[in-house]
Amino acid sequence: MKLEPLTKIPQHRQQIITILLLLISGSLLYLLLVRLGFIPPIQQLPQILCMKNCQPEQNFHTPIAANQLLNYDQSIEQLISQNNNKNKISILIEKSQHRLTLYYDRKPVKSYPVVFGGNSTGDKYGEGDKKTPEGILKIKDLYPHPQWSKFIWLDYPNTQSWRKHFQAKADGKLPWSIPVGGQVGIHGVPTGADKMIDDRTNWTWGCPSLKNKDVDELYQWVEKGTVVEILP
Repeated sequence: MKLEPLTKIPQHRQQIITILLLLISGSLLYLLLVRLGFIPPIQQLPQILCMKNCQPEQNFHTPIAANQLLNYDQSIEQLISQNNNKNKISILIEKSQHRLTLYYDRKPVKSYPVVFGGNSTGDKYGEGDKKTPEGILKIKDLYPHPQWSKFIWLDYPNTQSWRKHFQAKADGKLPWSIPVGGQVGIHGVPTGADKMIDDRTNWTWGCPSLKNKDVDELYQWVEKGTVVEILP
């Protein structure tokens, strides 16, 4: 079968083909930019642009008054009754205290020592800044990790993260060429490296890091959708 040259195709068909090619190219470009972290998914735009439900973020937890770790020498199983509900579990991370606390029904149960990204002061605005994000996030997924025991994946960037990211660019704090970043989660340490936690060595690219035995215990009590609040 011999194909006709494009010049012989009727004009209206040429226009349709051109429109289809532009739509396909635009869709591929959009998907690429979303994947690379330069633009958010389109369904998040109304909230990011404050077109609906744009309320100031309120603290979810009441932090522990003392500076020490709560019940660190006891297991969660000893501290929570057998008739527990994972929906009532939440997590508070206090960067200044190097403390991660598991809450049950908004009440503190047990704390763990935790470290953060190599540039630990301040909120995360973009990829590669080695900062740990602040605000209210949720667990997106959780799975075993070959190097750090477990990985509890957080939903960074969420709508609040995107809003802060674009505001930082508008204020000149972040170049427009920097993407928002991602793959932030709570994880363990390389085998035998617990001393980094004891010494408060902030070694990650932005993830909160626990001792392996601690992340293993935490892993058993959380689920997709669990709230994780991170404070300065």
